[in-house]
Amino acid sequence: MIIIKIAGGLGNQMQQYSLYRKLLSLGKEVKLDLSWFDPKIQEKMLAKRDFELPLFVDIPYEVADKAEVDAFLKQSLVSKLIGKVMRKLGRQASDNKNVFLETQMYHPEIFDLDNKYIEGYFACQKYYGDIMDKLQEAFVFPEHSIADLHQRNMIMAARMDKENSVSVHIRRGDYLDPENFKVLGNIATEKYYDSAMKYFKDKYENVHFYIFTSDHEYAREHYSDESLYTIIDWNTGKDSVQDLMLMSHCKGNICANSTFSFWGARLNKRPDKEVIRTFTMRNNQQCDPDKMHDYWKGWILMDKDGQIV
Repeated sequence: MIIIKIAGGLGNQMQQYSLYRKLLSLGKEVKLDLSWFDPKIQEKMLAKRDFELPLFVDIPYEVADKAEVDAFLKQSLVSKLIGKVMRKLGRQASDNKNVFLETQMYHPEIFDLDNKYIEGYFACQKYYGDIMDKLQEAFVFPEHSIADLHQRNMIMAARMDKENSVSVHIRRGDYLDPENFKVLGNIATEKYYDSAMKYFKDKYENVHFYIFTSDHEYAREHYSDESLYTIIDWNTGKDSVQDLMLMSHCKGNICANSTFSFWGARLNKRPDKEVIRTFTMRNNQQCDPDKMHDYWKGWILMDKDGQIV
C-alpha cells in the first residue's frame, strides 16, 4: 500500500490528489492521509487550512485509517538515530525508512515505490500531465452557493468562451508577509505581468483580461480600464473555487507562482489555450531551462524580467 499525505491549500491538495490518481492508474493500492487537518494540528498553524477536495462534486478517494498510517509512521529508535546522523552529514532524509519525502522538483522513482508513506506537494506537471483528461473529469465544479452569483458566473463563462479571453491570477495577501516574501516574492513581478499581457495583446485582436486576486483594491488601482479588464471579485470563501472554473474557460492563462492559478490553467479544456507561468516558483529553487520545459511541456515560461525562457 501507498499512503499520500494531504496538506496545504486547495491547489496543493489537488496536486497530491493528482499523484494519488496517477499511482492508482499504475495499478497500485493508494490511500490518503487526512490527519493534517485535525483541529489539534491546525490550531498550531499560522495559516489554518481545511480539507477542500470535497468542494468538487462527488470526487472519489479512499482514506487511510489511523492504524494504517501508524503502521508506516511508527518506527524504531535505531531508525530515528540513522536519520539524525544522515541530516548531520547534510543529506536529506526522513527518520523513517517507510517515509518518502519530496526533496526536488521531480522524482521519477516515485512511480516504482511500494509500501511507502509519501509526503510532498508535487507541483511538477510531469507527474500527472498524461492523465490530465481524467483529472479534468474528476474535478467537477459545484454551483456557487448563491444562486444569483452562480448565474453571473455562467454568463461570464459563456462570454469567455466566445472572445479572446485571458485570465490573470495575481497572488498577494500572504505572499507579502516578510517571511513568505523572501521565498515567494519578486517572482511574479509587474514586469512579468506586463510582458505576459503584451504577449496576448500582440497575438490576438480585442483581447480581454480577467483579473483574479484576493487584493481587489490593488486590482482596481492597476486595472481600472473596463474596456480591457474585468475584475472578478465576487467568488469568496468556499466559493473561491469558482475562480478556477472561470479561469478554465479562458483562451489564455497567466499564472502567478501559485498552485491555485496552475489549476485554473490545468483544468482548461480548450484545445487552443496558451498558458504562461513564472519560470521559477520559489527564490530558493534552482531551475534548469531544459528540465523546466520537459517538466512543463507546452507551457510558456517567463522570468521576473518578462523574458520568455
